[in-house]
Amino acid sequence: QVQVAESGGGLVQAGGSLRLSCEVSGRTFNRDDMGWYRQAPGKKREFVAAMSWSGSIINYHGNVKGRFTISRDNAKNTVYLQMNHLKPEDTAIYFCVVGPPHAPDSTYLPSDELWGQGTTVTVSS
Repeated sequence: QVQVAESGGGLVQAGGSLRLSCEVSGRTFNRDDMGWYRQAPGKKREFVAAMSWSGSIINYHGNVKGRFTISRDNAKNTVYLQMNHLKPEDTAIYFCVVGPPHAPDSTYLPSDELWGQGTTVTVSS
């Protein structure tokens, strides 16, 4: 049974930084593409970033490109999202997911058991 657990959310002032972590168990992590999505209050869940299992393919949503960095440590079964220069509009629940699409505009969403419960990021102005 796959388990996906995010951590690292919190309250930060605009311009600040946070690093989210996501640990995965119950799967062969080093063969899984991994990604991050977010959902702001009253809005649909949206793609943030995705990284292939090898790390050779990385994609970002245009709104975060240049500010956010996705990375992974396969020895720790963990994927990270470093978020710099945070803006109030980055406020959302951030979800880690196994097997995301790589196209930011894809409508495909992995099945429910491949998602974490989310971690809340709040950016104050």
